Amino acid sequence: NEGRGVHIEQSDVRIKKMARKAGSLIIFVVDASGSMALNRMNAAKGAAMSLLTEAYQSRDQISLIPFQGDMADVLLPPTKSIAMAKKRLESMPCGGGSPLAHALQMAMLTGINAQKSGDVGKVVVVCISDGRANVPLCVSMGEEFDPDADEDSKDGKPSRGYLKEEVLACAKQLGVLPGFNLLCIDTENKFISTGIAKDIANAAMGKYHQIAKADGSAIASVTSQALNEIKAQ
Repeated sequence: NEGRGVHIEQSDVRIKKMARKAGSLIIFVVDASGSMALNRMNAAKGAAMSLLTEAYQSRDQISLIPFQGDMADVLLPPTKSIAMAKKRLESMPCGGGSPLAHALQMAMLTGINAQKSGDVGKVVVVCISDGRANVPLCVSMGEEFDPDADEDSKDGKPSRGYLKEEVLACAKQLGVLPGFNLLCIDTENKFISTGIAKDIANAAMGKYHQIAKADGSAIASVTSQALNEIKAQ
């Protein structure tokens, strides 16, 4: 009867929200400049495809940012879709300059935006390069290089020291971002390696591996191992 009606206060209503478990995002930053460009890009593509196949069970996503010419470009935005990755990675740009500082900045932006969505917690940036840059950030941003900013500048171009410092500064920035980890894969033969890739890894408090004959399966296994260690932290 009406006298025994149940009175419900607003505070009695509880909505159970399903907590979404955030996955990880693996961003391949690939040096697509110079003579080894195609090898590196094919290796990165192979690694990306094999990790996507593995990631099907987990919530992990993959992104790929090649850098060549004057700037880096997000060729594959964060995705879990194998079909989308295949389609986007069919044509791969190669040759030209090496804008590594811009590539690291693009990776940071891509990772931060993915974290904001709530689907991504940890971000692993896998940089496949010898670490040498020859395009300063200002040029990537559409501005001209100011030789007065670099005392060792020659013929209006930045010195190696200036370019290296700029890349190390970007790596340091990346290293302190919450949830971010850097894995540098040095594709240079150890007899001619300049050690810059190792310096970049150290600047970001990240990991360094040398894989001179870069192939997809080697890069995929090193990345998986690093990812598992990061997830276990």
